[in-house]
Amino acid sequence: MAKDPRKAAEKLLRKAEKAARKARKAAERAETAAAAPAAAAAAAKAGPLVSPLAPAEFPELPAIAGVEFAAGAAGIKYKDRTDVMLVRLAPGTAIAGAFTRSSTRAACVLDCQDKLAGNPDSDQGAAIVVNSGNANAFTGAAGQRSVDAVTGAVARALGVPARRVFSSSTGVIGEPLPHERITAILDDLAGGLDEGGIASAARAIMTTDTFPKGAGAEIAAEGGSIRISGIAKGSGMIAPDMATMLVYIFTDAKIEPKLLQRILSAQMDETFNAITVDSDTSTSDVLILAATGQAQAAPITDLRSKTARAFIQALAGVMRDLAQQVVRDGEGATKFVEVQVTGAASDADAHKVAMAIANSPLVKTAIAGEDANWGRVVMAVGKSGAQADRDRLSIRFGDMVLAENGWRAPGYDEAAASAYMKRDHLVIGVDLGLGRGARTVWTCDLTHRYIDINADYRS
Repeated sequence: MAKDPRKAAEKLLRKAEKAARKARKAAERAETAAAAPAAAAAAAKAGPLVSPLAPAEFPELPAIAGVEFAAGAAGIKYKDRTDVMLVRLAPGTAIAGAFTRSSTRAACVLDCQDKLAGNPDSDQGAAIVVNSGNANAFTGAAGQRSVDAVTGAVARALGVPARRVFSSSTGVIGEPLPHERITAILDDLAGGLDEGGIASAARAIMTTDTFPKGAGAEIAAEGGSIRISGIAKGSGMIAPDMATMLVYIFTDAKIEPKLLQRILSAQMDETFNAITVDSDTSTSDVLILAATGQAQAAPITDLRSKTARAFIQALAGVMRDLAQQVVRDGEGATKFVEVQVTGAASDADAHKVAMAIANSPLVKTAIAGEDANWGRVVMAVGKSGAQADRDRLSIRFGDMVLAENGWRAPGYDEAAASAYMKRDHLVIGVDLGLGRGARTVWTCDLTHRYIDINADYRS
């Protein structure tokens, strides 16, 4: 009988975590400088841990005419690791965006918002530059100077207007960005731009991510096909209020900027605004959608057209796929959890309840421990602030009804519920019995690994 690959991955993860714990304890016990290198080598031997929920490999994404990628190592935080992504976009590219609503958002976020608000001329070429390892957030006036230095250098290297260069930064908050390390490698990056370099670009923007994230689609349209390819990074500090940490999606569709922005904004609530890892919204959340207009298909000018509907559906699918990959790479995650709320007084109330469940540390730790503690779901519903009635509430795990009509369900089976919790993909269903409001969100469990990652993040 073939082994379950996911169970095998979980077993490997547990063994790796055990080895890592032993290595850390060895380092702590080391009393001399001579002993420290040996302990460090043992920790390194334990190796990086890849989420057991990760896909088998990075997908084969359709190349997008008018988009080129390069990645390089600037040494922002780590040596010998790619940490800068450069993207060149052809003249005529329309750009739309979504950004964090954090009141302490980073300088690069503010700069991107200003540039898009200015309705830049899409007849010009454009570029995106991203660094990992340093968020350039909460860095005062120095933050904008760094943004100006990087975007200005990109503009000169690629011959595009500075107002059409969009930058992002992710990593440690509160430390000045060593932007000179980025500008020093831009000429090399510009010389290495490649239409097929999207996988390397996806790796360059990772921080605590354990795998690069990509998704794509292709649709048949009048006059030819339309292609979509996207990449994302995100693992912790994920409770978006617009998008996820960093997302870049490219298409060859012909569409004007205002219509592109309308389409993007309409897809946010049921994709990136429907995920959470730890209830924390980043200072650096950015989603940029670029349409080069180089497809052979006819332009999209009417959202009611068959082509527009197909494009919107395909784009939403790519966005949902990337959003769910972020959850699957949640720091320390071993369970992917879908929370389905129905019967709410409104969609807004359904969202409140779903997020209350998905963000509850008690719910998430019970899931990590494979404990079918549906009482914690009851708690989360009650604290959500949404309208609820105890005697109309029902709760299910998968297809099993655990509670209904304000009481434990007559057919409740503790053994079956406990067995269900051992799966790595779980569905928690809640029906409030009050109306037609509904929302589905995605989250992950909360393990000790999350603490390990974030306790050592700055070191």
